[in-house]
Amino acid sequence: MKQPIKETSGSGSGPLGRREMLRAAGAGFGALALDGLLGMEAAAAPPADPLAPRPGHHRPRAKRVIFLFMSGGPSHVDLFDPKPRLRADNGKPLPFDKPKLERTKTGNLLGSPWDFRRCGKSGIEVSELLPHIGSVVDDLCVVRSMVADNINHNGACLQMNTGEQAFSRPSMGSWVTYGLGTENENLPGFVVLSPAQPAQGAPLWTSSFLPATYQGTLVSDLRNPIANLTNVRRSMPEERAQLDALARLNALHRQGREEDSRLAARIASFELAYRMQRQAPEAFDVERESKETRTLYGLDNPVTETFGRQCLMARRLCERGVRFVQVYHTQTSKRSSCQLWDQHGGLKAELPANCLSIDQPIAALIKDLKARGLLEDTLVVWGGEFGRTPTAESADGREHHPFGFTMFLAGGGVKSGIAYGATDEFGWHSVQDIVHVHDLHATILHLLGLDHTKLTYRFGGRDYRLTDVYGNVVKGLLV
Repeated sequence: MKQPIKETSGSGSGPLGRREMLRAAGAGFGALALDGLLGMEAAAAPPADPLAPRPGHHRPRAKRVIFLFMSGGPSHVDLFDPKPRLRADNGKPLPFDKPKLERTKTGNLLGSPWDFRRCGKSGIEVSELLPHIGSVVDDLCVVRSMVADNINHNGACLQMNTGEQAFSRPSMGSWVTYGLGTENENLPGFVVLSPAQPAQGAPLWTSSFLPATYQGTLVSDLRNPIANLTNVRRSMPEERAQLDALARLNALHRQGREEDSRLAARIASFELAYRMQRQAPEAFDVERESKETRTLYGLDNPVTETFGRQCLMARRLCERGVRFVQVYHTQTSKRSSCQLWDQHGGLKAELPANCLSIDQPIAALIKDLKARGLLEDTLVVWGGEFGRTPTAESADGREHHPFGFTMFLAGGGVKSGIAYGATDEFGWHSVQDIVHVHDLHATILHLLGLDHTKLTYRFGGRDYRLTDVYGNVVKGLLV
């Protein structure tokens, strides 16, 4: 019977140890291979503090992101992309063939019922439905040539939030916190503010195969953002002693399970929850703001109160070092919906109602960030998952499609007071300076100091990234 090779130092006359044998045999090539494997394992191991702030690949222009997501697909031809030809030909047939990819048969052309006005010194045209946003248009970079790949809400929402249309992938917020960590150890690095569930729900802020530490923290109750935060049965010192004891037990339990990121994240969550008891109540408490600030955001008006509260919370969180805040518009004073901006019908009533609920709060966010010196290194992104057709669905609605739509950015190193790109004269296809969702993601990461081709994570035998194998930084958007 063969005797096993013992793990010894290999000194003296005793049997050789594994490492000593590898060094002595075959000119030491075995040891080189072992060192390489151990080095790869060490590089793949999660850092001791996975949310500790880390440098990016190059000098960043932005430190944090606020993504204002209009779930359902806002109508670009009614809000930011005026089409005189569409209005002139209202009621006529579309003069070219519709794309082969079409969900529902639509009718003749539907010109916008609302006027556009030139705003600010830049003269960018904005719908009369958004007068407050029009007042800050000189701080915006309006991208009129966005394109995506999916014509359905679920796939399009996944692509805009995770870069992938069908499979589970880490969300953009998860990728950003994975790459950069966060600047406040007492708050989550990635917070999601959504009073109702958007299309697809949790997969939009999941960490997927990234360590679970990087998933978004959902806040749906805006009045009581963090439930059960206060321990009514134990004092803080008693709770600290309890957590210390629990940490020792968890350390024993984790031995042999180091690769399970869910376990590590659960253990870390206990510590984060303890630290959050001190800082989170203050961070989420918008009532600490002055009356003037609360009025600025529209908290004194039922129409704007919900989204105004979300925007003000986003500013307070970013001000305190939270890296990524995702703000979903899923609720107004009149209704909640996972696809609030999905006007297949009722366009003339529902689109103005949506605009009323977000217009003042978004303008307030831009003004407030700018007044506090935060807009310079905070990137604000606004948009939905796709656009709407210039042709009518029923008598008073628009179908959705991914071939051309509008988003805007502000702050964080993007040009201000410009309209970038264009759709055709009816607003169906992007035709000039086209920006794909992957390009947008690459640009956002670039502004944060991250190279989208280098921000990777090995899973299932290959390296994954937010932009998959696509995406180019849109240099025309950068200062």
